[in-house]
Amino acid sequence: MTIYPKLLMLLGSGELGKEIAISAKRLGCKVVACDRYAGAPAMQVADYIEIFDMTNPESLKATIYKHKPEIIIPEIESLAVDVLSEIETEGITVIPNARATSITMNRDKIRTLANKELGIKTARFAYASSSEELKIVAAPLGWPVFVKPVMSSSGKGQSLVKSALGLENAWKKAIEGARGNSSQVIVEEFVKFDLEITLLTIRQKNGSTIFCTPIGHEQADGDYQCSWQPANLTDTQLQKAQSIAKSVTSNLGGIGLFGVEFFIRGEEVIFSELSPRPHDTGLVTLITQNYSEFELHLRAVLGIPIPEILLIKPGASRVILSKKNISDVCYKGIEKCLSEKSVELFLFGKPNARKGRRMGVVLASHTNIKEARIKADTAALHIEILEKPNANDSRKIDNA
Repeated sequence: MTIYPKLLMLLGSGELGKEIAISAKRLGCKVVACDRYAGAPAMQVADYIEIFDMTNPESLKATIYKHKPEIIIPEIESLAVDVLSEIETEGITVIPNARATSITMNRDKIRTLANKELGIKTARFAYASSSEELKIVAAPLGWPVFVKPVMSSSGKGQSLVKSALGLENAWKKAIEGARGNSSQVIVEEFVKFDLEITLLTIRQKNGSTIFCTPIGHEQADGDYQCSWQPANLTDTQLQKAQSIAKSVTSNLGGIGLFGVEFFIRGEEVIFSELSPRPHDTGLVTLITQNYSEFELHLRAVLGIPIPEILLIKPGASRVILSKKNISDVCYKGIEKCLSEKSVELFLFGKPNARKGRRMGVVLASHTNIKEARIKADTAALHIEILEKPNANDSRKIDNA
């Protein structure tokens, strides 16, 4: 019999971590929220807060020993992963496990695992450790190509390069946008696809693997902009996607929810990326399913049964992005955004903004996907992100 409360440690406290923390609290758990800055979203709902550089092995180890969590849930890739391997041998559970965390934080490792070891179809790719090597390996892939750091997230450092003339700038952008001290890039062929999807895949303690209904999504500059569920797949496409997702996640092992991304081209299903945690495109499940992706993740992590995953209603999401750098944010237009039924707004609570930073998401449901997407897009347009006024100026915003 499992005894609660359990102590969970979140390594990374962004918007996905915040929803994980909320789900954990509903199941009677205690949460330690860790991040590099104060006021991160998950810290707003956690029991304990730690602010430090998680790429520093000694700081990470000291924080873990201070709290002695039973379960560690990495929410970001920028971590001292060797510490997780060491901690795992001491009886602390790392989700999904330390090996999977290490492999998936590097585009080269997960791509090599899928393509070279498991024989799964991916976009053609190559690696380069200098701008000169990049010029050599990019040309055979055909134009355009994507150039990305092997270690990054949310599209940071990514470029779409249309000819050899753009490779030098793409190299510089990738190195500047990389996490840590990475000096290698991956260059990929540009795949012309019909649809891009996320297949949320859950590995349970009893060894069984289950799936959510596929989620369609669109990206810009490598970062998620909108998603919808269900995505329109044929039975053949769905079977292929599930087979590939099960193959990769079985190799990685561990427990929890994985976000597995695919390109769909005709009846081809092409593996793209994998996150060993709830996926940003899966925020839509907060309005569409009987269990959100966060609830599913926690149930799998804690060994709680998942009797059935049901798609209750079609739904869509649209992100809210900041248009500029803002040191202390506030919002306008919430009333208009929420004036239509079956629309929900999630503001993440990030204390400041930079241009292009994701600050919230609008969710909408309808009897069909087209109308749900229109509702989400329209509602999101009402939200305006502003610099928080001085106390004496607050009435100007209220009355604007």
